[in-house]
Amino acid sequence: MTVQEMKKKLEETLSSKRFKHSVRVMDTAVELAKKYREDKEKAAIAGILHDCARHIEGQEVFELCKRYGIEVNYITGLQPQLLHGPLGAALAKDVYGVEDEDVTEAIGCHTTGRENMTLLDKIIFIADYIEPGRKFYGVDEVRELAYKDLDKAVLLSLENTIRHILNKGVLIHPNTINARNYIIKESMK
Repeated sequence: MTVQEMKKKLEETLSSKRFKHSVRVMDTAVELAKKYREDKEKAAIAGILHDCARHIEGQEVFELCKRYGIEVNYITGLQPQLLHGPLGAALAKDVYGVEDEDVTEAIGCHTTGRENMTLLDKIIFIADYIEPGRKFYGVDEVRELAYKDLDKAVLLSLENTIRHILNKGVLIHPNTINARNYIIKESMK
């Protein structure tokens, strides 16, 4: 399936707001891929499909996770919206025919991050955070940093996210903490 075919299918599946967000993430991911010399097609595919499971809600999330062998732990059981990344990776393979593991892994970790993120992982993670439709405190600083130092941008976005989650009083997924700690550890070498 081509990127255009994926876009057409997504437009029929997602809400207008979510579809427009996905297009902006794709465009931002391609810009970042050019800047950091990552494969632009991989960035486009991961960007457009990153939220392909975001519309799935309720019990269907858990049923699909069971079907695709996606682990549901205590935190994701309480916050099933965190499963849209791994579930999106499974749908990218099954529904959209994506065979490239770099792409599916970037989709899978775009919500929480993960330890030892690849360049494509970081690009999709940050593109989702900074796409032009995002308007929240701290996004402009991350947006500017993303085109200067991707690791620093990812670190700042993770720290902003952790602060936001702490303020909400909900559980933080360990992948988010591990992603932050890994970047700090690597910067000390």
